[in-house]
Amino acid sequence: MLRKLLGLLRSTHRRTFIVYPILVIAFETVRREGFEVPAPYFLPLLPWGYLEYRLVGDYRRRHHAGSRGLGEVPERLLQSGPFRFTRNPMYLGHLIFIFGLALSFWSLLGAGIFLANVVWFHRRVLWDEALIGARFGSEYDEYRRRVKRWLPFVV
Repeated sequence: MLRKLLGLLRSTHRRTFIVYPILVIAFETVRREGFEVPAPYFLPLLPWGYLEYRLVGDYRRRHHAGSRGLGEVPERLLQSGPFRFTRNPMYLGHLIFIFGLALSFWSLLGAGIFLANVVWFHRRVLWDEALIGARFGSEYDEYRRRVKRWLPFVV
């Protein structure tokens, strides 16, 4: 049982899309003494974030540029599709989902999880960029100059 729980916590997508929602919803249900979604107009951010993660991962696999999972240097530098707008659309999907979770449940716990994940994913991106830069060199440098790390045309 403990091994399965640790497996859930080690897996980024399971942590984001299973563990965090359970924690936030359980915490807020206990805190409010009942289930409530105080800001339901933010709920669309959850499927948006999940679908961005999932569909971009499928796109990446179809184009033989790595798997849906983290931790693999892609076989080729993908610069088309969603990757022409942001260098990290899958990680962005995680953050959109967590942000939507925090806002929908108006949760301080959710906000803390979101902020911790912003830091974690940013550090992860810096690590990924070093590996990808070492593999693709000047091609990656040019891509980095053209395409923003997180938000298209912004950051």
